[in-house]
Amino acid sequence: MRRLTASQKTILLQWLQIVGGLAVFAFGVHLTIFANIGLAPWDCLGMGISYHTPLNYGLSMTTIAVLVLCIDLLLCERIGFGTIIDALITGNLVQLFNDLNPLPLNKGLWSGVLIMLLGFVFMALGMWIYMSAAQCCGPRDSLLVGLGKRLPKVPIGIVEILLWTAVVALGWLLGGPVGPGTLLGTFGAGLVMQAVYSILRFDPRDIKNRDVLEVSRELAGKEA
Repeated sequence: MRRLTASQKTILLQWLQIVGGLAVFAFGVHLTIFANIGLAPWDCLGMGISYHTPLNYGLSMTTIAVLVLCIDLLLCERIGFGTIIDALITGNLVQLFNDLNPLPLNKGLWSGVLIMLLGFVFMALGMWIYMSAAQCCGPRDSLLVGLGKRLPKVPIGIVEILLWTAVVALGWLLGGPVGPGTLLGTFGAGLVMQAVYSILRFDPRDIKNRDVLEVSRELAGKEA
């Protein structure tokens, strides 16, 4: 039996890193749902689309993901194993945390604000962990990075605020529900992200991602 090369072992460890980071991210998303103070920006848009099309909420969110992925490609963002793993497991991990949580949904506004802010911290940490594997990221995060590269002097957290503001505005115009959590998510998530990344001295725009073809060549022992 042929032993794995050092490069192959590194790739497998990076996949575990991606899964671990996405688990942390998914727990953060779960907390924002558990906070129970309003839909997140992308969810607001998905709900708004479902009001005007034959698509239900789930299919609307899937359609958004496909459209965002097309925009990523237009922005010349790479598609890597991180993108694939994100698409396959993140939603399921969020659902797992939702199912495992024995507590009823939060009912208080201020406790909901604190829980949502904590969720943003976990989301930022999760993104840091899985993006650091340098095997690309999910469609929405790729869009954030792609836009950030075109606004190099703007802090990445502010880029996210601009992006989510546009998403919420479109969702609201389509009739999507906007609550305190939606507004907090629009502005708070980006600020929390910027604070966390400043402490970690991390900027996802600086990562040199490897796409599926590059990593596949390394796995096959055909490194460039």
